[in-house]
Amino acid sequence: MLNQASLNLIKRWEGCKLKAYKCSAGVWTVGYGLTTSAGFIEVGPDTTITQAEADWYFEKVIEKFLAEITPAITAPINENELGAFTSLAYNIGPTAFRGSSALRHFNAGNKDRVPTSIRMWRKAGGKVVKGLINRREAEVDLFLTPVIEDKPSPVRTNAVQSKTVQASVVQGASAVGGAVAAFQALNGTAQIIATAGCVLIALLALFILRERLEAWASGWR
Repeated sequence: MLNQASLNLIKRWEGCKLKAYKCSAGVWTVGYGLTTSAGFIEVGPDTTITQAEADWYFEKVIEKFLAEITPAITAPINENELGAFTSLAYNIGPTAFRGSSALRHFNAGNKDRVPTSIRMWRKAGGKVVKGLINRREAEVDLFLTPVIEDKPSPVRTNAVQSKTVQASVVQGASAVGGAVAAFQALNGTAQIIATAGCVLIALLALFILRERLEAWASGWR
């Protein structure tokens, strides 16, 4: 299936009418540019469909056209290039697309010549149509838009394996160990004071550990 940018482009330029009308080429059309030639419904002056039917026909026509044009594409193609070609085929028909210079240049590796070939399809009924000129430009823009691939998320260690957390635990243990040794060397009032100091040191160690855990959760190891 096409990406959303491609589907949006086709829908935008086809428009959606639930009652049949004659397109600029004089062909009875309904929904998203659906005509009798698509092979799903006989479209005439009295044809009407629902929005749900229009959406369903659109999806089926896209699937049909993709099945008809992709075997003719022999060079590597990204999803935006495929979307531009499908929009063109949706407008001019799969047969015309398969015989187009746009496809021929693409398969030959001459991508730089494809935009000019796409722009050639600007006539309906033998006349240049402003709407087709604009549509071709939109297809060229999509064709030339690089595809940004999603980068995999970095592999996260668990809290026990994290070097940040490990260092925090060592620091905390060292602080507590030092406090215990100092406490044993004291008596009386000094021990009371030392106890308070140990509590403060323990709280400090917990604070450091919490900060490191938060840093780990943010992706810093």
